[in-house]
Amino acid sequence: MQLDLGGRHALVCGASQGIGRASAVELAELGASVTLLARSAGPLRELAATLPRPRAGQRHDWRSVDMADTGALRAAAGAIAADAPVQILVNNTGGPPGGPAHAAAAEAFEAAFRQHLLAGQALVQALLPGMRAAGYGRIVNVISTSVKEPIAGLGVSNTVRAAVAAWAKTLSGELAADGVTVNNVLPGYTRTARLDDILAARVEASGRDEDAVTRDMLATVPARRFGEPHEVAAVVAFLCTPAAAYVNGTSIAVDGGRTRALS
Repeated sequence: MQLDLGGRHALVCGASQGIGRASAVELAELGASVTLLARSAGPLRELAATLPRPRAGQRHDWRSVDMADTGALRAAAGAIAADAPVQILVNNTGGPPGGPAHAAAAEAFEAAFRQHLLAGQALVQALLPGMRAAGYGRIVNVISTSVKEPIAGLGVSNTVRAAVAAWAKTLSGELAADGVTVNNVLPGYTRTARLDDILAARVEASGRDEDAVTRDMLATVPARRFGEPHEVAAVVAFLCTPAAAYVNGTSIAVDGGRTRALS
């Protein structure tokens, strides 16, 4: 199985923590040079210095930028690609605040749309020329199982994540002939800061303690445990490899079996 990413350059968004950080590590271990992107400079600097370098010529870098600032993101992505063309994009960012859809302000939908879909569009437009020139491109969007089954209490996220999935599916048909694949990874309950936020919100809303809320959540997961960031990252990394060249336009749940939908 061809998993070697030597000579490839990956841009990993949301890389300061959680699934983004774990994805950066996995890609580096497969030989890719990795540029880390997130808002927090400190964690990025530290991670870039410690990422694996099993291949000669690997070079890791980082860039601090807010994905909600579309102009700054476009400029940063353009500068990264000008320095070294990017063949792999892991499009990942934090989820919108929770709450029911009917109570959300219009501004909340606008902000989430900008941070998730418009950010992805800016990144793809900046990086696509390098992918086409190489005849090799991998775009992996880290979204949510809510694109298959909406999650209660995450109204804005459910709405915007579904839009991102539809955008990605459209891109997958447009770009495949250029050797560029577009896929989505859908994490289930994974031990990240996002899960901590969801737990806290459910504790507050229900008035129950965290252990009871956790038991209820795990009761919906056939694996009976929360996932770990590296387990999601392994699927992200596989989709970036030559071995996954014929996997395109998919949305793959990594959720211990929680999602009941067949497709």
